[in-house]
Amino acid sequence: MRYLDRLHPLALLLMRLALGAIMVVHGYHKVFGGLHQHAQMVAGLGLPAWLGYVSAFTEFLGGLLILVGLFTRAAAFAVCINLVVAIWKVHLHNGLMGSPDHPGYEFALAAAALAFSLIFFGGGPIAIDHVLRGGGSGASKR
Repeated sequence: MRYLDRLHPLALLLMRLALGAIMVVHGYHKVFGGLHQHAQMVAGLGLPAWLGYVSAFTEFLGGLLILVGLFTRAAAFAVCINLVVAIWKVHLHNGLMGSPDHPGYEFALAAAALAFSLIFFGGGPIAIDHVLRGGGSGASKR
């Protein structure tokens, strides 16, 4: 199945695009539409309110970084921690599937698994990280 190995860069790109889009959308609404409310919700969970700001910007900026493949491992690490805390403090008591009014942790778990994978695999060759490390496909590489 060596021919499938050639698709690894595409798989990493799709993982990055999926996780990045999810995080940007979730973070955007917090950063630009309810930052203080999110901080108060986080405080209501027994965590310091300032972590609400960190959480919102981690989702938005971390998602952007993952989308373009810049500082992918660090951004994925921050996003993974954010999602694990969300599972633990918000969704875990609802169970895996939850209910229509109280979502479970299945979606956050899937996103955390993507982030966890990107921590170890990085952004792949179709990422700004790769280009900045000198991995571009210039003629001098042949």
